[in-house]
Amino acid sequence: MDLTYTAEEEEFRARLREWLAGALPALPPKPSPDDWPARRAYDLGWQRTLYDAGYAGLHWPLDAGGRGATPVQHLIYLEETERAGAPYVGANFVGLLHAGPTIAAEGTAGQRARWLPPVLRGEEVWCQGFSEPDAGSDLAALRTRAWRDGDDYVVSGSKIWTSHAEVADWCELLVRTDPAAPRHRGISWLAMPMDAPGITVRPLRTLAGPAEFAEVFLDEVRIPATHRVGAENDGWRVTMVTLSYERGTAFVGEVVACRRVLGELARAARDNGRWDDPALRRRLGTLNAEFRALWRLTQWNVSEAQRTGGVPGVGGSVFKLRYSHARQELYDAAAEVLGPQALDLEREWTRDRLTSLAYTIAAGTSQIQRNIVAERILGLPKGR
Repeated sequence: MDLTYTAEEEEFRARLREWLAGALPALPPKPSPDDWPARRAYDLGWQRTLYDAGYAGLHWPLDAGGRGATPVQHLIYLEETERAGAPYVGANFVGLLHAGPTIAAEGTAGQRARWLPPVLRGEEVWCQGFSEPDAGSDLAALRTRAWRDGDDYVVSGSKIWTSHAEVADWCELLVRTDPAAPRHRGISWLAMPMDAPGITVRPLRTLAGPAEFAEVFLDEVRIPATHRVGAENDGWRVTMVTLSYERGTAFVGEVVACRRVLGELARAARDNGRWDDPALRRRLGTLNAEFRALWRLTQWNVSEAQRTGGVPGVGGSVFKLRYSHARQELYDAAAEVLGPQALDLEREWTRDRLTSLAYTIAAGTSQIQRNIVAERILGLPKGR
């Protein structure tokens, strides 16, 4: 693993920094966290700005409309945009980081031509219809049923924790197309238009306030069979491509953000006198070591992805497992620094602390990540 940057990569970093310095001051004010239509417009406006500047889908392949950047260049992009305070992908998260890369890797030429350009241009939003109320953390236990009727699939069931469903145009949907098959082999991956008849979206309000998740109820929703990505009943393999992206690179920018927050915590502790507590200093020092190690692990995963052709591997599960817990520990430390002010929901750190509670569940629970590490990295036998 080579952790140094080439002259070409440093030149890419310099150009990006220069562009960000000119583009960010021109942005409009951020909308209210509770106003999702306004947030969608803001996020897609930033996506269009990236597209016009040639930074949209930076790591996507050239034949998918991206820039064909190396994983290292993508890492530099995520690092620099976070450090500059650029907007997060927000409502475009699923389309840009999950569905888009999956369609680019697994879709037909027609599917790629239909769905990828609108994502890159900031014209369409995707949501993720994976989790179900009765499946818990066991994604393969999903029961949303799809049966073939002529040129369509007819889908009935429900999904939960569907990110951005209330403002989405499309949903990457997992359905069971063969209930008699072994549970990992009877699943298909469909692209569902969110304006199709039979779809009901019920937003879910979280502890942090905004309703960025939803329940989605499907009552005999008709989806054209041409919207299936991959072969029928091969959806589990296609899904593993999706999740490798979600766990491999989706949290990179957040590691940079956590390192920034850690520095702010240390300054706040000095200002309010809590820095005199040696236990707190040790705690912050340990967190500093944690996030430095996570950044090195990120670089290792990126090096591995570059060596193997660009798709993140199972090392992303190691990263996601430790990062989820480190983030929670960071905001527990923030509560200690803030003292009674940690109860003020108007403070960003307080809201971030509530949000951090979901990280050991989102994108695969910590228990699932431990199983992946045990079975696919350590070679241990599957549990019974």
